[in-house]
Amino acid sequence: MNRPPTSGPPPEAPRLKSTGLPNDEPQAQLPSQNHPGVSGPPTDFMGGHPILPEDMDIRDLPSNQLYEMNQNLMAESVSTRPLIDQLTPMEVLRAEYENGSRTFVSQIDYLMNKGYRHIWRARGDGDCFYRSLAYAFVLNMLDAPQAEREIVVATALSQLQSCKPMLSQAGFEPIAYDMFYEAFEAVIQSVVSATEEYGLLTSDSLLRIFQDANNSNEIVAFLRLLTSAQIRLNPDEYAAFIIDMEPTQFCNNHVEPLGKEADHIQVSALADAMQIRVQIAYLDGHKANEVDFIDVGNKNSKEPLLLLYRPGHYDILSRKVM
Repeated sequence: MNRPPTSGPPPEAPRLKSTGLPNDEPQAQLPSQNHPGVSGPPTDFMGGHPILPEDMDIRDLPSNQLYEMNQNLMAESVSTRPLIDQLTPMEVLRAEYENGSRTFVSQIDYLMNKGYRHIWRARGDGDCFYRSLAYAFVLNMLDAPQAEREIVVATALSQLQSCKPMLSQAGFEPIAYDMFYEAFEAVIQSVVSATEEYGLLTSDSLLRIFQDANNSNEIVAFLRLLTSAQIRLNPDEYAAFIIDMEPTQFCNNHVEPLGKEADHIQVSALADAMQIRVQIAYLDGHKANEVDFIDVGNKNSKEPLLLLYRPGHYDILSRKVM
């Protein structure tokens, strides 16, 4: 599996209606040299993000500025951060915000007090949602009790197999997705039986697989095609959330190419296609001392995939006792 998928030139971003995300009502602007009439040059925290004045709370910022702050922070490490990093204490994330955002810090403290004390950080390259979900999907199988692991893997493979007809019905030729499907299938199979390529999967070898760009991007490409198929086959469910383009065009421009960020539409579509439950902690800076958890997908699933959302980015959240 050594052929990374390719994508075309990036199109302009669409205007989306998002569910469960912070609203964009005009509010106080962050002091910046880009905003004439606002006095005083900004000082820096998190490698260039302006510190808020004492009389302004981060909750007063519109979501587009919160998004920009997080994107600037992650952009500094895009070229150096692994595609999926090693398990990291939440204190590390907390330290990145403690010099400038009391609300983010209080939200991180809330998560830590609830037992969410570690994360696997994904590179902020536009594929973080798909990569994080795939990693969490396989990791949940590795974490299953040994007596249940074969059943869990068999169920996952059955769900994956049931997705293939969707891809054909959506107009994708097998040559476009078979290699990517087989890459994901092989990783899942190696949870319970040694494969020629991966041997018997462990948490360390899973991390190495997802840190390898070829292997990791093939899995991401498959999930993108699956997300696109779900939207294409059910356009009426998603059309209301897309403005200025048809669902098919949205898939062509903003779902299938690598490096295009996922919004609530893609999250919901992929969870529905895979018949899984995804639970997302919204670390959005809009609620002090509290974090909203949003459930997406199959609510009957016992073990949700846990993701951490910051404006414009997803990581994998862990509640395991280390």
